[in-house]
Amino acid sequence: MRERGGSTHVDVHDDRELFRAGEGGYHTYRIPALTVTRSGRLLAFCEGRLEGSGDAGRIDLLVRWSDDNGVTWAAPSVVAQDPPHTVGNPSPVVDRVTGRIHLVFCKNLGDGDEGLICAGKAPRTVWRTYSDDDGRTWSTPQEITSDVKRADWTWYATGPCHGVQLQSGGQSGRLVIPCDHIRSVNFDRKTDPYHSHLIFSDDGGERWQIGAVMPPDTNESTVAELSDGRLYLNCRNQGGVVRPEEARRVVGWSADGGLSVASPRKDPVLVDPICQGSAINHGGRLLFLNPAGGGRRGLTLRVSNDGGETWPHTALIWPGPAAYSDLCVLEDGRVALLYECGAQRPYESLRWSTLTLRLPTGMQNPPTRH
Repeated sequence: MRERGGSTHVDVHDDRELFRAGEGGYHTYRIPALTVTRSGRLLAFCEGRLEGSGDAGRIDLLVRWSDDNGVTWAAPSVVAQDPPHTVGNPSPVVDRVTGRIHLVFCKNLGDGDEGLICAGKAPRTVWRTYSDDDGRTWSTPQEITSDVKRADWTWYATGPCHGVQLQSGGQSGRLVIPCDHIRSVNFDRKTDPYHSHLIFSDDGGERWQIGAVMPPDTNESTVAELSDGRLYLNCRNQGGVVRPEEARRVVGWSADGGLSVASPRKDPVLVDPICQGSAINHGGRLLFLNPAGGGRRGLTLRVSNDGGETWPHTALIWPGPAAYSDLCVLEDGRVALLYECGAQRPYESLRWSTLTLRLPTGMQNPPTRH
């Protein structure tokens, strides 16, 4: 057991590589996503990039699972592939009523990268698959592009991180996935606006619809349901590319199950190296994880007691190069993380850690979530 931390300390119970670049026939593993099934099985998704570390080319969607809270893991298996094309951006969500695991993802041509997609010269499509046997097998993917992508959107990305199923209020049972897109104005990736948005399903994942759309310069996003039933949406700030002084995460809250987000704003505390981040509700506290050490390094966990209004507690998880991540809560109440990191580059491996938070004196640890 090791301890890392700032004002909040964490005890690390398990810390290992789940995917290592160059192993298993893949050049690079990227884009982690986590979920826990109704039976307690852990599913760790990622992209397996065969030809290089870039976002296009031959990319497969992979999963590993664990039935003992991450102590041992099954070998990686393929969830979806379409050689020689790109299949990625996994975003899983579990239906707690049926036990079905839904996975929404994207596809594009192996030689049709983001630049060509934004120029209107290559397609980017959205798909769904599901598993009824705890992730062992998956249904034949079905395309849902026409339901969740508007005609003037070029680039599109699901997640990449887990979605949520709403537990309270009039939208109880709704499945919600965080996404982003680029809207065609000049058909140019560098100048066309990015927007975060949500998609949702009210019929168990059969049909998906577009929900809230965030202001320009928002990008990859993460969503969590708060204890009062509101949704918290936290977005990568793409505007920081040209205005580094404004590089803070864009956040907002939804009181209608993700149909709208009231008064989005930059969070002055949440620095953003123009990178994905992940959030989760842990026993009534909101946790947020992203690189915060200057550039893509210094992976930092933050804890909020008031639904993301303030962030009084922090813990440094990985001091070196780090990038994308996802979070989940185990049945015993520990926090689990899957994140990109390395000694020299952020994309050397996907690392798995399980943590117990130890907040400062006077702050009670979050209760176990069941």
